[in-house]
Amino acid sequence: MTPLDEAATILPNDLSAFWMPFTDNRAFKAKPRLLARAKDMHYFTPEGRALLDGTAGLWCVNAGHTRAPIVEAIRKEAGELDYAPSFQLAHPKAFEFARQLTGLLPEGFDHVFFGNSGSEAVDSALKIALAYQRAIGQGTRTRLIGREKGYHGVGFGGISVGGLPNNRRAFALLPGVDHMRHTLDPAQAFSRGLPPRGAELADDLQRMVDLHGADTIAAVIVEPMAGSAGVIPPPKGYLERLRQICDRHGILLIFDEVITAFGRLGAATAAERLGVMPDLITMAKGLTNAAVPMSAVGVKSEIYDAVVDGSPAGIELFHGYTYSAHPLAVAAGRATLDLYAAEGIFQRAAALEPHWEAAVHSLGQARHVTDVRNLGIVAGIDIAPREGAPGKRAAEVMQMCFDAGALIRVTGDTIALSPPLIISEAQIDELIGRVGEALQRVD
Repeated sequence: MTPLDEAATILPNDLSAFWMPFTDNRAFKAKPRLLARAKDMHYFTPEGRALLDGTAGLWCVNAGHTRAPIVEAIRKEAGELDYAPSFQLAHPKAFEFARQLTGLLPEGFDHVFFGNSGSEAVDSALKIALAYQRAIGQGTRTRLIGREKGYHGVGFGGISVGGLPNNRRAFALLPGVDHMRHTLDPAQAFSRGLPPRGAELADDLQRMVDLHGADTIAAVIVEPMAGSAGVIPPPKGYLERLRQICDRHGILLIFDEVITAFGRLGAATAAERLGVMPDLITMAKGLTNAAVPMSAVGVKSEIYDAVVDGSPAGIELFHGYTYSAHPLAVAAGRATLDLYAAEGIFQRAAALEPHWEAAVHSLGQARHVTDVRNLGIVAGIDIAPREGAPGKRAAEVMQMCFDAGALIRVTGDTIALSPPLIISEAQIDELIGRVGEALQRVD
C-alpha cells in the first residue's frame, strides 16, 4: 500500500460534525491540517510526511511522542482496572502517584487534588483558596485577583481571573474579580530571560488592597511565565514582590503552572526555577506527557489541614470530578515521572537553554520581527501585523512552516515555540531555520 493509499483509509470523508475548539472552523475545513501519528520529535500527516514538532503538541508532550514506557503503562492498566471512582472509594495507585508527585514539588506541598485539565485545576485551586479562607475564619475574603493577558483555562473561574478579552467578552463572569496590569513592556524588546525592569508592577496588588481592603481578597493567581498570551517572562523581582505583598496581607498566591511545570523551564516547577514559593500550584499538560488527560493542584499542608481538620464531620470540600485520579491517567503519570527522572529530562532542558536562546534570538534579524522573548525551552517571536489584517501574517507563517515540515503555534501576531524537551541542538537549528525561511518569504 502506498502512502497515498494508506492516507485514503485515514482521511475523514466529512469534517462537518466536529466543532473544533479555538479554531477558525471555516478556514480549517477548507484547508485542513491533519495529523495521523507521532513518534519522538515528529508528527506525521496521513500522507506520511514528517513534521518536526515545535510546540510539544500544545505545550504538553515534554518527553516526546508515543514513548514506550508510557504506552505500556497505559495498556497494562487498561487490562487491570479500567475505572475506579474517587468519591468515598479509591484505588491504591492514586495514593502512590500523589506521593510521587509531591516529591517533585517544593517543600511543604504535601497534598494534591486531581482533575482532568488545566481549566479544572484552576477552578479547583480557586475553590480551595476560598474554602481555606472560610476555614480560618476569613469568610469575607471572596475577591479573586488575576492579571491582564493571563490565561487560566476556559472554566468560568478561569476566564474570570484570566485577562484575554476574546475569551471573556461573550460569557458571564464571576463577580468580585479584579486584574493587575500585565508585564509585557515593548521598551524591553529582545530581552533574554527575565526582563530587568518591571518589578514595581506587582504593586498593583497593593493598590487593590488599598481600594477594597485586605479582608476582602482571598487569592491572586498568575502564570509565573505567561504562555498563551505570547510567552511573557516575569520581570526580575516581580514574583518576589508579589509574594511579599501576599504575605503582608494574608492573601494566597496561586501559580498557574499548567505550562511551566515538568521541565519546561529546566526544573520541576517554575517556583523552583525562579525561587519563589506560592501557596497553590496548578499543573496539567506535562503531568502525563499528554497521553491521558489529567491535572493536579499542589496544596501546602497548612491549607489542606485548615480545610480538612477545620470542617465538621463529613465531606470537607464539596468539589471533585468523575474522573479524578482515573486509573489510566495515574498509570500514565507514574510512567511519565519515571521517564523524566530516568532520562534527566529537566536537567537536559536546562543544559539546552543557552543553545535555544541563541537560536531563537537569531530570528531578531529576520523580516517583520519586532521582539523575541525566551525563558527555559520556550520562545515568543512577535511579528509586525499586516495593516488591516491582524494575525494574518502569522497564520501564513504557520502554514508555510507546516508545508515545509515544521509544526509551530501562533497566537495573534506572536509565534510561540515550545518543543518537546528531547529536542537536539541540530533539531533546534532546523526548527528555527524553518521559521526564519518562512519569515523571509511572507509578505
